[in-house]
Amino acid sequence: MARWRDTKQGKIKQSTKKDATLISSSNCSAALMPRFKAFLTDTFMITMPLMYIIFYFVFGSREEFAMHKAMGWFYIFAPHFSIILTLWLLKQQTPGLKAYDLKLVNSKTGEVPSLLALINRYVHTTICIALIIPLFLPFFNKRKRTLQDIMSGTCIKQLSTESQD
Repeated sequence: MARWRDTKQGKIKQSTKKDATLISSSNCSAALMPRFKAFLTDTFMITMPLMYIIFYFVFGSREEFAMHKAMGWFYIFAPHFSIILTLWLLKQQTPGLKAYDLKLVNSKTGEVPSLLALINRYVHTTICIALIIPLFLPFFNKRKRTLQDIMSGTCIKQLSTESQD
């Protein structure tokens, strides 16, 4: 009976739907700088070796690659997509995310995102990189969410308690 009385008098705040939304959005606690550093790490650990292999072992030279750009980029993106998607599905982390103690989660549940959400995230990430302008969305968004976060329903979560910048 005392709890009801305390709640009625305003000593205990009732949780609302808005509070539940805020609690679930707290799963997405990663700052922008560690996320950017993780992206750069992934670029140099995954994308650059793939590009080197495609340039010099598949096409023989950068000039040959330049003559067949569409096919060359397909040869780069197909294994890149497979590697990234596999890492996201199995570990929820790429090497860059692991290096900065980050994890990719579903923004509503905090669990492993679905395969469709991960494919959606990869496609939107590629679009953002190609167009450049959507990369600035987190600076104008209160929750610092990127276009790929919003469109796929996923987010990057900081695993450690201290903030890394």
